[in-house]
Amino acid sequence: MWVYEKKLEYPVKIKNPDPRMAQVILSQYGGPDGELSASLRYLSQRFSMPDAITKGVLNDIGTEELAHLEIVGAIVYQLTRNLTEEQIKESGFANYFVDYNTAIYPSSAAGVPFTAAYLQSKGDPITDLTEDLAAEQKARATYDNILALADDPDVIDPIRFLREREVVHFQRFGEALRRITDLSAEKKYY
Repeated sequence: MWVYEKKLEYPVKIKNPDPRMAQVILSQYGGPDGELSASLRYLSQRFSMPDAITKGVLNDIGTEELAHLEIVGAIVYQLTRNLTEEQIKESGFANYFVDYNTAIYPSSAAGVPFTAAYLQSKGDPITDLTEDLAAEQKARATYDNILALADDPDVIDPIRFLREREVVHFQRFGEALRRITDLSAEKKYY
């Protein structure tokens, strides 16, 4: 079904450690509006879509979200590798470090571990696609917040890429919702 190329969808080449930024960006790994919840949401919702085209949209975007999870993990890893004790203490990264060292652990920026409660899958295509539109906008807004805090061009570059993909996903979900609405109006569905 899938072909995995052993490279990131977008390159991440961060030179300078910044555990403060890593904690913020970690939310897009395992936070409520992050890539893990998006991928699981879309890959679960696809089963209840009424046609192959809409199922394909959810499958494609859900799979791409897994690639984004990999990018975010690479960013966090590169921001935390080779930290000194002083950097850990001064940055506020100590609480995370005590529990996970510099491992990539799915949690929000506030330290709340990932939970399946972040997922929404109702089984109603219109409801699910509307939820997906909102999810993409929440993820875009989170990337906007991260960009407002970032000052390293090596961090800003892949974050901008990820933000742009949220906009594209929003557009594709909008197209899918229009398709489902049209099918419903023609009584080909429901």
